[in-house]
Amino acid sequence: MAEGTELVFFDLRVVHDNFDSALVQDDDVDIKLYLDAYNELYKFFQLMGTVFSFVSSDLKQKIEILTELYSKDEQNYKTIKSMIQHEAENNLLQKSDYVNGSRTLLRLHRGLDFIREFLRQLSDLSESDKTSGCCQDAYNKTLAKHHPWIIRKGAIVAMYAMPTRDLLFKKVCGDNVQRNIDVLPKMLEVTADVFNRTHKLYDVNKLHALP
Repeated sequence: MAEGTELVFFDLRVVHDNFDSALVQDDDVDIKLYLDAYNELYKFFQLMGTVFSFVSSDLKQKIEILTELYSKDEQNYKTIKSMIQHEAENNLLQKSDYVNGSRTLLRLHRGLDFIREFLRQLSDLSESDKTSGCCQDAYNKTLAKHHPWIIRKGAIVAMYAMPTRDLLFKKVCGDNVQRNIDVLPKMLEVTADVFNRTHKLYDVNKLHALP
């Protein structure tokens, strides 16, 4: 293995630690730490290859948009609350020629629903179990509701080629399979906290239907 190759592997500890730190006071979520956790989750999709191409390119684009918004205006894009307040007060939420952060993060939020449900079901499988069934189920319960028929069809078909749980973890975690499996329950717990807190902020501000 070439020097540095290990750096590309997926590390659930990075996801856990960043999401945990993202849970700031006043039931808010720190956007930079949220994106740091999401960038690690994105590695999972990259390592899985074309099977997740239906979602990976879109997620990467959304991460880049929010990263740029944060870098240009850290004060207003520090947390989800400050972002929503800033965009609402400046009439940016419905502005057609502006790529607003609230709409962009909503797409990542929906993607996170799929990721956490898939990983939750994955944790219940034995090493030799195929992962295609739980992935299809997780997708149908979450992201499929927001995708047109042609994307849903392609995604479900692609998932048939997914490996067993053991092979999947080896592919995305390299030599650190057991360490990732050990941290998975805590990672799922803190990810649920981030998801639920984000969901509530969108509920309160009536933003779940952003176009």
